[in-house]
Amino acid sequence: MALDEFRTAIRHGNLAEAISIVQQRPPQWFNSHTLSIAVTGESGSGKSSLINAMLGRRAGDEGAAETGMLNTMMEPMAYPDPFLPGITFWDMPGMGTSYFPLNTYCEQLNLSRFDFFIIVGSQRFRSEHARLVHEIQRMGKRFYFVRSKADMDLDASRRQRPSSYNEERILEQIREDCRGGIAAEGVGHRKVFVVSSWEPNRYDFPLLRQTLQTELLHLKRHAFLLSLTAVASPIINEKKATLKGEIWKTALFSCLLAVIPIPGLAFLYTFFSFRKHLFQYYSSFGVDDRALSALARQVGNPVWELTAVMTSLGTTPMTALKLLADSVGAAVMVVEYSWKRLPVFGAMVSGGVVLVTTYFMLRKCLASVADDTQRVLSKALEAEREKAI
Repeated sequence: MALDEFRTAIRHGNLAEAISIVQQRPPQWFNSHTLSIAVTGESGSGKSSLINAMLGRRAGDEGAAETGMLNTMMEPMAYPDPFLPGITFWDMPGMGTSYFPLNTYCEQLNLSRFDFFIIVGSQRFRSEHARLVHEIQRMGKRFYFVRSKADMDLDASRRQRPSSYNEERILEQIREDCRGGIAAEGVGHRKVFVVSSWEPNRYDFPLLRQTLQTELLHLKRHAFLLSLTAVASPIINEKKATLKGEIWKTALFSCLLAVIPIPGLAFLYTFFSFRKHLFQYYSSFGVDDRALSALARQVGNPVWELTAVMTSLGTTPMTALKLLADSVGAAVMVVEYSWKRLPVFGAMVSGGVVLVTTYFMLRKCLASVADDTQRVLSKALEAEREKAI
């Protein structure tokens, strides 16, 4: 029901109303949505073992993820959580193998289809982890970083420095190393957990489980908001196609005026017609000044944050009109030159020049405003997502 209302608001060019529809939904409303969690990281980091521990299973149990160094999984495998409703863990192939090189890993596995990520690392925070963090940030999504095999690190430290061994201090050093690496990528929400999948009742494993359970509804809301840009995209494209079909009428009328030997007539009509269409486009898509002010109030952000993402013809109608004046002004010079020497040919040239100029300028304007609508909506949804957690 909410999606239908959201689509209707977008179709009517009311972006503020579209955001309001989502804001009115309580957190419990999102509980019915499934959260797809990709458990990813380098090969051998303990991704499958972590999933089994989260599911309360051991390797070899029915429904358990396959583990082991010889595991050559080629496709993500889904594992629904039997305890937390609406969660599916996806065991991802290891990053950095011959099958999934680091530089093509994200594209090969189409990571954008997943809602949330758990990055698993069994060693210090490395460049491979940084690349994953950067890609997840680029998609506007969230993640936890899990430092696995804590038991092995502690055993090694105990053997190397038995006299100065301090478990909590070593665990905190590991956490700080991971937090520092993540912070270097510009991430503010640094959720780091140091675990051992063989001991799910020790270290940060209980905290990992508790945090996921506590944040579940917010994570689902965040994922739902992130999907709304894709929901709006076909509606915006449909509206653009409809308005594009009307451009020929204006262009043809400008063409007819161009054959009348009155200097500047076609230019004046095209100029004012363009101005009319430009503001019509802004109003129709819901990115005119009044609509943007309403949207800014709805999401609680200043208007300039929304207008900053707009690039349509310099982001202002006057800049766009100047571009039109330059283009059509040049066309008028060609028209007048042709009229003086070859009246019949001049009429054809003038009509053709004005027709093409008008059509392509209006089409460019329409496409730019439609793209701006996508960007403004994405920015507004981003502001709303930041409130989710």
